[in-house]
Amino acid sequence: MSPRLNLMPGSIALVGSGEYLPAMAEFEKSLIDDALALGKKPTYVQLPTAAGRESQDRIDYWRALGKAQADKLEVEQIFLPIYNREGALNPVFADLINDSALIYLSGGDPHHLAESLRDTPVWESIVRNWQVGSSLAGCSAGAMVLSAHIPNFRMLKREPTPGLSLLPDIRVIPHFNKFFKWIPDSAATVLLHAPDDQIVLGIDELTAVVKRSTQSTWQVHGEAKVHLLKGLPTHAYGEGEEIDLSVFGN
Repeated sequence: MSPRLNLMPGSIALVGSGEYLPAMAEFEKSLIDDALALGKKPTYVQLPTAAGRESQDRIDYWRALGKAQADKLEVEQIFLPIYNREGALNPVFADLINDSALIYLSGGDPHHLAESLRDTPVWESIVRNWQVGSSLAGCSAGAMVLSAHIPNFRMLKREPTPGLSLLPDIRVIPHFNKFFKWIPDSAATVLLHAPDDQIVLGIDELTAVVKRSTQSTWQVHGEAKVHLLKGLPTHAYGEGEEIDLSVFGN
């Protein structure tokens, strides 16, 4: 299990949706620039693991979309074909992450993503490189897995899946401005009912919240809002606004 960290040397971002899309290019560039300033290489690591159970056509779609974004940002794409735990155990893939400017966990199934990465060389490499200056972003499922646990809102009787606990005190509800149109009220209750020592953030589509290595607060970027739903006074934050989560150690 990865240790709970007290420092965040690289930038870290939680994204509601929109990985690799033109609307998020400027934001992704800012994460790359953060790491380049710390001496990292102009490489953009893309991990499609959360989509590992989807069709080959979908995997090819994500790869092409990521390549177009990397080209636009004038950095090298490193698309790691890690679709399950077997891939995450491959030390060759772990080594390819080293010194990259941006490491991106894209969307899909958060339970599959967490179960695939936990206690593997790839996850250890992600954490180690983030600790020394690489930027790390998680979109949708990629943001959800960074918490201590992931609720099973599709199968309510199942216990939560253990998360990767990089940000154990934060639970993310991605696609927040559309999410509750997709799920029943009972599932919404499960998502919002977090332990007392957690906060819950609803992050709208094409919107992100980031903590940079030079900042003590988190800042919102994107078209819509980040909603603080539990743990601190509730509020919806827009572009450029800052959120102080230091009371939770984040």
